[in-house]
Amino acid sequence: MSVVIITHNRREELLRTLGRLAALPERPPVIVTDNASTDGTPEAVARGHPEVRVLRPGTNLGAIGRNLAVRHVTTPYTAFCDDDTWWEPGSLSRAADLLDDQPAVATVTARIVVEPGGTEDPIVAELRASPLPRPAGLPGPALGSFLAGATVLRTDAFRGAGGFSPRLWLGGEEELLAADLMAAGWWLVFDDRLTVHHAPSAARDPTRRRADGIRNTLWTTWLRRPAGAAARRTASLLASVPRDAASARAVLRATAALPRILRERRVVPPEVEQRLRLLDATQRASRARRYVG
Repeated sequence: MSVVIITHNRREELLRTLGRLAALPERPPVIVTDNASTDGTPEAVARGHPEVRVLRPGTNLGAIGRNLAVRHVTTPYTAFCDDDTWWEPGSLSRAADLLDDQPAVATVTARIVVEPGGTEDPIVAELRASPLPRPAGLPGPALGSFLAGATVLRTDAFRGAGGFSPRLWLGGEEELLAADLMAAGWWLVFDDRLTVHHAPSAARDPTRRRADGIRNTLWTTWLRRPAGAAARRTASLLASVPRDAASARAVLRATAALPRILRERRVVPPEVEQRLRLLDATQRASRARRYVG
């Protein structure tokens, strides 16, 4: 098991996370992609954690920084976490055991505990209650996507699916990759026995993240869903986002790329579409996946 992290100008949060990871009994190798930080992050990591490999692409790659890091992974499994999340001791070992035992599973997502209060993230209840059918022997609820900051993946499955799309940058970038993994025959699961802690960083731009999330959801929908389902989800999304300039710009950016999206469109197989359709109602009612900020 290797751990992959992307970071940008969150030196103190990253150092805290690296300290937590260094104390894990599994002692996984850690690879960090520094997305062009200007706060001395790479130098601080070199001083405090010389065992950590830091990649410096020289520009902010967003989620593609994970793709870059996975190129250097030599273990069969890769655990993602963010610079403000960390894995609980024993969780990585349990994830590796699960993937050893379940050759059809590509990703296993952990429960998320929000610090400093130690309360469960609201998304956890939705993961537990996933409406997707659960094949016999699957160790937890089947999912239609995953959370990059709290998921262990089969390294070869990630590479085989092409990793994260360079067009999406950040913000719901997991959904497109998840669809491609399912189309390739993989299952995605949630396991309550695994835990990731999340101490949300204050160093974030929620408005930009919201705008990117709206754009990316539209692109993913148009790229992979059949026409009818894509139209329904588009209408549902547009009805739920805040009515402001940021949302309008996000929709304009999405529609401006429509000719390219149509050229690249590759609809998922019917069995995958059935799973995604079961999730549509859950996503519409979700309180944890609202476009806010």
